[in-house]
Amino acid sequence: MRNLNHKNLYLIGKDNYNMNISFANNKLRKIFNSEKELKKKYGKNARYIKLRMAVLMAAPSLAHVSRRPPERRHELEGIRKGTFAVDVKHPFRLIFKPNHNPMPQKDDAGIDLERITAITILEVEDYH
Repeated sequence: MRNLNHKNLYLIGKDNYNMNISFANNKLRKIFNSEKELKKKYGKNARYIKLRMAVLMAAPSLAHVSRRPPERRHELEGIRKGTFAVDVKHPFRLIFKPNHNPMPQKDDAGIDLERITAITILEVEDYH
C-alpha cells in the first residue's frame, strides 16, 4: 500500500491515484500508514482494508467505486446520513464521508457522486 504520510493527500494525476483522501484524526492516519499498525489494530481485515483503500484512491470520483461486491459502496442512513461505507469483510465496513463544502448536489437534491472527489476516512467498524 502506498505510504499515506500526510493528513490530507493530494494525489490527483499521480500514480493513478485520483481521490483526495484525508483521515478523521492523526491516530487513524498513523494506523493506515503502517502495515504493522494496521495488522495490529485490524488483524486479518488489514488485507481487505488495503484493497478497499487502493480502490478508493484509484477512483476519479465516488461514482467510480462499485456498488457491487467486493466493494459494495453504499450510502448510510439514519444517524449516519451523509456518510458512506464499503465492505471490508463481513461484518466490518470502512466508513467515510465526502469532504466537500457544500456537498455536490444533483437537480433532484441527491448527492452527485460524480463530483465527489475528496473523502475523509472516519473508521472501520461493525455498525450492525
